[in-house]
Amino acid sequence: MSGYWPWWAGAAGLALITINYALTTDRSFGVSSAWDRVLHWRRERRLERMDEEFTDERALADALAAATAEHFGTGPTASAPYGTSQLLERDAEPTADESTSVTGPGPAPLVTQAALLASIFFGGLIAAVASGRFRLRFDMGPGFRNIVTANPIAMTVLLFLGGVLVGFGTRLAGGCSSGHGLNGCGRLRLVSLVATAVFFGTAVVVSFLLWKVI
Repeated sequence: MSGYWPWWAGAAGLALITINYALTTDRSFGVSSAWDRVLHWRRERRLERMDEEFTDERALADALAAATAEHFGTGPTASAPYGTSQLLERDAEPTADESTSVTGPGPAPLVTQAALLASIFFGGLIAAVASGRFRLRFDMGPGFRNIVTANPIAMTVLLFLGGVLVGFGTRLAGGCSSGHGLNGCGRLRLVSLVATAVFFGTAVVVSFLLWKVI
């Protein structure tokens, strides 16, 4: 680990990580959504507990039917709203199409996404230490100082504002470069293709302005 991986090895590694995550969790890989859920872990745990109470769809249907019968009655003259009895009769027996749920899987368990974020941090740390490139620093390196600013206060302000804009844009786009670029594009989702094109197109333009114009 004396140098960086070649581009094709990095691409293969990212592909394996993405495929493995999708196969093991049956969900898309994304960092920004995982970070948001971990930050709001109390709310997410409450939602997970609520979901666990209604995991059994048949039990939920029986509970709804019992509540409807208690409110409107079960006799033939019960004043149920038009269509309610027909709906209950239709839903009494499951059909062949009900073997699989019409809704997709919900978000990954909170502990899974916390493990994802921890793995990213410790994986990068281990790689940096093993390659001998680990060093604590409080700036963006000589490239940032030479092109943007060397003033520590201005650098801190710019990095903070840049981080806020990245976070806002990520949530506005409904995903980050990992969610859209790795998963969405791999699944040929139009919104992910457009979002990734905007991500990298903007990066190319800004890089050109920094290096050639400014």
